[in-house]
Amino acid sequence: MSTDQGKTTGAAATPSKSTHELRAEATAARAQLALTLDAIEYKLNVPKRLRDKERLARRRLHKLGEENPTALLGVALGSALAVGAAVWFALRAVLDD
Repeated sequence: MSTDQGKTTGAAATPSKSTHELRAEATAARAQLALTLDAIEYKLNVPKRLRDKERLARRRLHKLGEENPTALLGVALGSALAVGAAVWFALRAVLDD
């Protein structure tokens, strides 16, 4: 049987860490876990994501209105036209039955 001299296996092979190092690793792991859980919560919280997107759209429209009121008027007219067309097609489909 041959043995490797100078090499140890098992628990003795890993250098022992100080209490301070272990606590620092635990703190870092907790912080990473908290970030991961926050990301999962955000992904699963659809109403919150919709509110965030709505706020972003409102800010963008407000900024567009300040920078270029004519473009905002075009967006408003296009939206009104799209809603009107959707209502017209829906009513036409219902009344044709």
